[in-house]
Amino acid sequence: MERKYFSLEEANQLLPLVQSELTYLQELKKQFYQKYHELQSVKKRLAYVAKTDTALKDEVFTLECQLDFMDIEARMRLKNLIDKGIQVKDIDIGLVDFPALLNGEEVLLCWKQGEEQITHYHGEQDGFAGRKPLQ
Repeated sequence: MERKYFSLEEANQLLPLVQSELTYLQELKKQFYQKYHELQSVKKRLAYVAKTDTALKDEVFTLECQLDFMDIEARMRLKNLIDKGIQVKDIDIGLVDFPALLNGEEVLLCWKQGEEQITHYHGEQDGFAGRKPLQ
């Protein structure tokens, strides 16, 4: 697959979508961990009662299905961003890169959730710590 390069304008135009998806993924991650801990709690209860407790077995099954669905949904949303050429670096802090060419050099336009627009870039190997202002 050919690598996509974004202009600064193209990347900035995608920020509302990226913001929306990151917010959704962050909330989904919280819900996932809540469900996961709930599942662990139910499994512990099941271990202390008769293994034939149908209600608890059903609850385990339901929670496992919900977790599977949440995992599938998160992967699908991430894949949609990746398929656009966007690199999601960290969901929790909302760190995203857009491959670009700057003065003929391959760089990553760097955006962090909370910033109004893209104002920094870094080299492929530099990471967030190596951010430099575009202007």
